[in-house]
Amino acid sequence: MSDKKPVVIYGVTGYTGRLVAEYLREHRVPFIAAGRDGKRIKEVLDKIPGIENAEYDIVEVEHTTAALTNLLKGSKVLCNMVGPFMTYGPEAVDACLAAGVHYTDTNGEQNWMLDCEQRWGAKFAAKNLLLAPGIAQMYTTGEIAANICLETSGLDTLDILVLWKGFPTYASTQTIFSILTADFYYLEQNQYVKWQPGAKAEVVVPGQHQTALALPWGGTAHPVWFKNDPRVANCKVMGGVFERTVMDGVVALNQVIDEKIKPLPPAQQQVELSKMAASMQAGMPPRENPRINISVDSVHASGPLGRAHCVIHGNCNYKQTGLLQAYAAYHLIQAPPKRYGFASGCQAFGHRELLGVMQSFGLVGKPELAVHSVAAHA
Repeated sequence: MSDKKPVVIYGVTGYTGRLVAEYLREHRVPFIAAGRDGKRIKEVLDKIPGIENAEYDIVEVEHTTAALTNLLKGSKVLCNMVGPFMTYGPEAVDACLAAGVHYTDTNGEQNWMLDCEQRWGAKFAAKNLLLAPGIAQMYTTGEIAANICLETSGLDTLDILVLWKGFPTYASTQTIFSILTADFYYLEQNQYVKWQPGAKAEVVVPGQHQTALALPWGGTAHPVWFKNDPRVANCKVMGGVFERTVMDGVVALNQVIDEKIKPLPPAQQQVELSKMAASMQAGMPPRENPRINISVDSVHASGPLGRAHCVIHGNCNYKQTGLLQAYAAYHLIQAPPKRYGFASGCQAFGHRELLGVMQSFGLVGKPELAVHSVAAHA
């Protein structure tokens, strides 16, 4: 029997990567902590609470398909934290396909989601492998709420709001900037429709009187996941952070990018965006505090004769992401997913199952559900 660790965390030195390691330890899953700098990996892992009880190896690896393929051979799951994913993701996905390994990541890039589905979805399915980009709080928790609404039949339209309170990590900031020049879409009558430049909205936040400013936030993953769901014809998503001044700054930044960055050649766009991102978030945010770092995922689902509203209040959105990634790996080393090929967290593992996992760790509360539907009372 091979003694190769079943899970590889690629990019473990980042904020989210170390949380994945922490939750893999709690699930007692052996893992490989991989990245370009072994010394840095050891420094980071040594600071993870309880890491002395974990079973892991540290491996330095180059960011090439060949090197990553060699790293992955004999393992079962890759949890990829190395983004922006449109820039650095293809090598990791190709390596998983070559090594016969399931792939998950935490991306926030709708263009990467579309690329994954089109380029690799069928290839992964043909090998009975899961390709699950975007397993993260900003997408998966809202997807859970949407699926709870869809337990009521006759609803085909999803209006999703994702809000959180906290500090974006360096990687998240880089991702946010990387998508600002990309086209992004919502779903209308099962077709992708491009968001108009400058789109924004005042939104009603469940549980408070004050409204919030929300943006399409790159389109999100939800329209991609629900595109091939026969229950859903329309899906729009907006989101952001609770802090109004931050959102006002993002709106102003979008205008600057439209005027000064988008006219540049694509390669130069990314260089300038990366510089801007680094200037805004250069350090590591503090560890999340559940009394301060909260999240709200709200979904209105409607149909011709009914509607449902589900709200999930949570805390520590990066911890939610770390737990979701660790549980996905924990599941995959023991049992097949519900779906092979390109799939969301809920499609691969079940929305009620993922909800239960997060509730068991105290990261989300009981969903608040209100249903007003003729179908529900038929």
